[in-house]
Amino acid sequence: MTSGIGVALLSIFALLCPVAEAQQNDRKSSTMRGTVEQVNTATKRLSVANEPIPGGMGAMTMNYSVDKEDVLGRVKPGDHITAKMYDGEMTLYDVQVVSEAAAPQLVVPAGMGLEDFERMALISNPTLAQAQANVRVAAGQARQAGLYPNPTVGYYGDEIRGGYSGGGKQGGYISQTIVTGGKLRAARRVAELTTREAETSGEMQRLRILNNVRMLFYQVLAGQRLVEVRQKLAKLSADATQTSHQLANVGQADRPDVLQAEVEQQQVNVSVRVAQKNLQSSWRTLAAVVGKPELPQARLEGDLEAIPDLNYEEWLDTTLRDSPEVKLVAQTVERAEATLTQAKKVAIPDLQLYGNLSQNNQPLMENSPRITGVNGGVQIGVQLPIFNRNQGNVAAAKAEIEGSTQELARLKLQIARDVASLFRDYEAARDTARQYKTEMLPRAEQAYRLYQTNYQNMAAAYPQALISQRTLFQLEVDYVQALETVWQSSLSIRGFGLMDGLSMPVNPSGGGSQPKAGASAGSQGSSQ
Repeated sequence: MTSGIGVALLSIFALLCPVAEAQQNDRKSSTMRGTVEQVNTATKRLSVANEPIPGGMGAMTMNYSVDKEDVLGRVKPGDHITAKMYDGEMTLYDVQVVSEAAAPQLVVPAGMGLEDFERMALISNPTLAQAQANVRVAAGQARQAGLYPNPTVGYYGDEIRGGYSGGGKQGGYISQTIVTGGKLRAARRVAELTTREAETSGEMQRLRILNNVRMLFYQVLAGQRLVEVRQKLAKLSADATQTSHQLANVGQADRPDVLQAEVEQQQVNVSVRVAQKNLQSSWRTLAAVVGKPELPQARLEGDLEAIPDLNYEEWLDTTLRDSPEVKLVAQTVERAEATLTQAKKVAIPDLQLYGNLSQNNQPLMENSPRITGVNGGVQIGVQLPIFNRNQGNVAAAKAEIEGSTQELARLKLQIARDVASLFRDYEAARDTARQYKTEMLPRAEQAYRLYQTNYQNMAAAYPQALISQRTLFQLEVDYVQALETVWQSSLSIRGFGLMDGLSMPVNPSGGGSQPKAGASAGSQGSSQ
């Protein structure tokens, strides 16, 4: 009867499978290509920046579920993947990782903006993948910390063919440690807090990457502007040199005037080449931080003069409240407190259970053919915490709490000091830039135009025109550099002082280094 029911169920299943398969095949499918930005094992989803799908969605970043859970362990941020999608679903089927060579090569069009580079950095910068790997390591250790100890089984023998009767016992045994006092729960709590620290470290690394990209982006914008200023000055210097030669030919300029104009032109030409090299260096640094050192140089689009308006008190409060570094140290204090709780529970003795079952071949009585038969035994024991009560680790945990608490206080004081210093630079550069734009540059330009006209009309000496020209363009250079300083300072303030996007991310589980607060990339310098 049972066999008949089983045959019927198999027949129904065989009929339904083709129907279900046909229904799935009737749906419209498409191939999605993209780059993995984040792997979330908790929600079992992938965040993917996909390329445009012909006849479907455009290029965007979306969260997708996957048809097979093992995909979450195979892919990592930065991987280029292909997958099948069905209309009306946000599930990826048959996810495959493709090689870098097979992935479409990135071409940088002129006019790329800041968001383009931010997106590129979050995909290609390897430190973000490192930080996410640290989270997975900590999560695995948290899972392991809560597992119960395994039982032990084995062979048991006693007086094997021993004694005057040649009897003996043989059998098996099992032993188990019963963990008491909530020690597993305490260990799991410490590991879970370590996982939270790793997640905060990931947030901190993501912010560090974005801040570094933003700072370098505006450095490139300033470099572009300086090249333009230098090239404009070079053109005017060439015109001035030509004018000097023409005036000398008609006896209206002296030989020293001509020589001075030629020297000035050569100096300007050198400054153009230096500005171009500085721009190239800034671009290469930006390309390295976004994870694409081979990126060809192109013109960027952005508003260098859109000076951000920041308030000291507001940003000091924001930094002390929202800085990932402050959050990370506060979590360290919480983990230290959990470690103390765990250390105090270690001294609570666990129960040791032991049981055996054996065949006893010893005769029941002398000269009796009958043997004793099956025997069993049980042992229960505890380890007495007389000498070792884990007192050393308890004392160390208390000291760690104190050290972490003082580190939190120290970090807040350091933040207050650094924000004050950053605002000093920001406000000075902001006021300088505004003064250049509204007062100094308009007057210098007017003076230059007047001297230039008078010189061409032989109503002024060439040195006066030369000095006014040099003053105007030096003010323009100073203005651009003041704008760059405004952006560098404001980005440091708004980015909580986290800058170096290629530094190793903090690893609370060990193996990572912790960058100092407010550290910036050592290779970055103002454009000259």
